Amino acid sequence: MRRWICEHHVLVAVDKNTIAGVAAMTSTGEIILNYVSPDARCRGVSKALLQGLEARAAKLDIPVVTLQSTSTDVRFYQAAGYTAASSPSKGFGITMGRPMQKGLPK
Repeated sequence: MRRWICEHHVLVAVDKNTIAGVAAMTSTGEIILNYVSPDARCRGVSKALLQGLEARAAKLDIPVVTLQSTSTDVRFYQAAGYTAASSPSKGFGITMGRPMQKGLPK
């Protein structure tokens, strides 16, 4: 776990000494984790984590941030400026992920 954390850009949201959410991005700008505790949902935690990763990507001169969205979260990412990057990936007869991307301002 330590190695994984060291190899990625990881943000942790804390509320009253409790972890409210965790987000991570690769060095190439792929967001690989954006998890919010059920107790912290609908309070802007995921949005803040996403904005934090985007700010980090901009500082690293990464022009485009990418991610794989679940069907449930597509609208959340669209509201944050993400668009479909390609067709959804399928496996086992179901949609596994929806590739999305967002260009960052220079």
